[in-house]
Amino acid sequence: MAAESKIDIPGLLSRLPLFSALGEAELAQIAADTAERRLMRAEMLFQRGDAPKGFYYLVWGQIKLAFSSPQGNEKIVELVGPLQSFGEALMFMNRPYPVFAEALADSMLLHVGERAVLHQLRQDPDFSCKLLAGMSIRLHSMVRDVESYSLRSSTQRVIGFLLQQAHVTPCSDGTPQTIELPASKQAIASRLNLTPETLSRIFHQLSTSGLISVQGRSITLIDTVKLAVHD
Repeated sequence: MAAESKIDIPGLLSRLPLFSALGEAELAQIAADTAERRLMRAEMLFQRGDAPKGFYYLVWGQIKLAFSSPQGNEKIVELVGPLQSFGEALMFMNRPYPVFAEALADSMLLHVGERAVLHQLRQDPDFSCKLLAGMSIRLHSMVRDVESYSLRSSTQRVIGFLLQQAHVTPCSDGTPQTIELPASKQAIASRLNLTPETLSRIFHQLSTSGLISVQGRSITLIDTVKLAVHD
């Protein structure tokens, strides 16, 4: 069997917005404190309570961040897709992970060590602004989620999720769009704070109303304008 080719860590890091403006020498310094991680589907990346030593950047695959209740129920906090990072804020808090991370598909990640990040922060004020901006976007997303769970109906949550996956804008012309669900229906239900049964019922109702068509994980939004009216 041929040896597996070595990955280009600096090249991969340069695709992350946080590092996009760094030069070759700076990327090389970050790469020196970056390690590759490969996970099989259903393999754990870290457990709740583990101590963070940096942050993660998902190159390909899918990771869920979740926690379990004392009753054994699971709540997915975030579904992480390719070219997304997570765990930056915890580097500075000196606290353990409040969630566990599990691969939903075979995945490859880069673990960027905190030492390299702290060094870059001291050297480059613009880097600090980018890091803060990234964490602020994630905080805004979490606040939006809480608002959605509190003020929007189950159907509105599902429609909002579908429109978000299709990148539908307010000026969309209603043209049908087909999307692939980024995770299993069970995982998406947990992410939307629904039971799988409720999600299936809503999909059935939207299909019966002629707003969507469901084929496994492939969802066709038949009329995005009419769908948005229900959002």
